[in-house]
Amino acid sequence: MNFSTISVYRVLIALADALMVANAGDPNILSDFILPQDSYLADANFFTFTGMRSLMNAPARHHLSSIKPPHTHPRSAELLFMVQGSLEVGLVDTTDELYSQTLQTGDMFVFPKGLVHYQYNTDAKNMVVAISAFRSANASNVSVLSTLFTTGIMLLAMLCWPSPSRHI
Repeated sequence: MNFSTISVYRVLIALADALMVANAGDPNILSDFILPQDSYLADANFFTFTGMRSLMNAPARHHLSSIKPPHTHPRSAELLFMVQGSLEVGLVDTTDELYSQTLQTGDMFVFPKGLVHYQYNTDAKNMVVAISAFRSANASNVSVLSTLFTTGIMLLAMLCWPSPSRHI
């Protein structure tokens, strides 16, 4: 082999290596979630695991009501584990279906990657302790409310959206 042939091989190997690095990201999401083969419908119970309730006996403490407003994690699913208290949670899929559930101590709930969801403590007399886990070290947190109301996108949508009296 001569010098030019070796150089061409080195360039091809470097290019192949670069392409492999470029494909190292998360795969694209093709659906919101996947149902088991024997299921045709999902409800909030599909996202909930209640098998650890019997293991949890934490005493309740006084605390103010709190809310985690609608948000999404575009790079990771979220697993929420209830350590203490009761928490209302919900998510909206891409067909605008709302799945809501009231979690108890010991329950777990999965929020699929990229779907808008919320958590809300409806009992102001009792504190809620929950642990969230993510599949990614950088799950990101996109607040739906601040995205809609502080960026000017709502004003733009109202200006561009045809009014009901207008016929187009």
